[in-house]
Amino acid sequence: MKPLKRIVENFEPHFAEGGKWRKYWPLFDGFATFLFTPGHATHKGAHIRDGIDLKRTMSMVILAMVPALLFGMYNVGYQHFLALGEQAAFMDMFLYGMWKVLPLVVVSYGVGLGVEFVFCIIKGHQINEGYLVSGMLIPLVCPPDLPLWMLALAVIFAVVIGKEVFGGTGMNILNVALTARAFLFFAYPADISGDKVWISGVSNQVVNGYTGETALAQFAKTGGDVAAMGGQSFASQADFLWSGFIGLVPGSVGETSTLAILIGAAILMLTGIGSWRIMASVTLGGLAMGYLLNGFSGIFPDNAYLAIPPYYHLIFGGFAFGAVFMATDPVTASQTPTGKYIYGFLIGVLAVIIRVLNPAYPEGMMLAILFMNVMAPLIDHYVVQGNINRRLKRLNVATHG
Repeated sequence: MKPLKRIVENFEPHFAEGGKWRKYWPLFDGFATFLFTPGHATHKGAHIRDGIDLKRTMSMVILAMVPALLFGMYNVGYQHFLALGEQAAFMDMFLYGMWKVLPLVVVSYGVGLGVEFVFCIIKGHQINEGYLVSGMLIPLVCPPDLPLWMLALAVIFAVVIGKEVFGGTGMNILNVALTARAFLFFAYPADISGDKVWISGVSNQVVNGYTGETALAQFAKTGGDVAAMGGQSFASQADFLWSGFIGLVPGSVGETSTLAILIGAAILMLTGIGSWRIMASVTLGGLAMGYLLNGFSGIFPDNAYLAIPPYYHLIFGGFAFGAVFMATDPVTASQTPTGKYIYGFLIGVLAVIIRVLNPAYPEGMMLAILFMNVMAPLIDHYVVQGNINRRLKRLNVATHG
C-alpha cells in the first residue's frame, strides 16, 4: 500500500488550496480517505469517538450485509428456475442471480455517488461517507427485476430530498435507503408491490400453480395451508418456516434469508457498530403485538393475518432486515439508551399493526421505521428531560433535606 499512498500524496497538492484542481478537492478527498485514514476530524453530523473513522465504520456495515447479498443472488436464481420448473446447478442459479443483482448495485452506487459528488463540488465540502451504506441497502430492499431507470430516479430522490436538503450525511431525519423504497412504492406500486415482481425474468412462462407473491401474502391468502402455496412443496408448516428462515422464498433481494441477516447482526454487535438495544426491542415489539392481535383472530375470521403466528413476522418479509440494518441507523435512530428501547419497541409494534390491519400491504417495516425516524428526536427529548427532572429532584432533596 505504500507505493499507492505515495502516489496519492504526490497528487494532493494539485487538489489542495491554491492547486490547479482545487475545485475537485471533494473527489480527491473522497478517494484518498476511502483508502487511507484521514488526517482531519469530523466537525458536524455523525461522529465516531473511537480509533476508527466513519468510512471504515461504514465499510464494516457493508461487510455485515455481504451474507445477505450473496444469498440474495443465489435465491434470485433459485426462484427463477423454480418458477420455470427447471433443474439447475448451484452455480447456474448463483450466476443468474449475480447477473440480475449486480446492475442494481452498480446503478445505485453510480447514480448516488454521482449526485453526492455534484453537491460536494457545488457546496465545496468533503464527500459524505453515508452513501457507502445506503448504496448497498437500496438494491437489497428492491425486487430483482426492478427497471434500472426507476432505481436511478429513486436514488436521486433519496439523496437529494432525503439527505442533501438537510445538510448531508449525519443531518438527515429519514433513512436514505427507505426513502428510496418509499418513493418506489408510492410512485410505481405495480413494479414493487405486485404479485409477480419478486421473481426474475419469467414473464408469463411460470409453471402451473406457481405464484411469485411474498411468503406473508401466500400464507395469509391460503389461511396457513402450506400445501396450497404455489411454487414449492412444503411438507408442513415447520418446513415452510425453515425455508423462510434460510431464505428460499420470493422477496426483495436481501430480505429473504433471516439466517444471513443474523450473521450480519452478529458482526455489527461484536464490533459495537449496531445497537443491540434497538434490535432486541424491535423483536420484542413485533412479538408482543403479534400475540396481542392473535387474540382477535376468532372475532374477525375474515382477516387471515390475525391468525399468523407472531414469530412468523420475525422471519418473513423485511422485518429482520429492517431491525438489523435500517432501524439501527445511527443518524436517524434514537441516541439515548432508554430512547433506543422505546424507539425499537414501537417500530416492532407498528410494523405488525400495518401488516395485519392493512391486508393490501402485508409488509409494514418500511413505514414503521420511517415514522419512528421522525419521532426519534421527540423520544430523546423526553428521555433527557426526564433525567433532568429526576436529577433536579435529587438535588432539591439534598439541598433542602
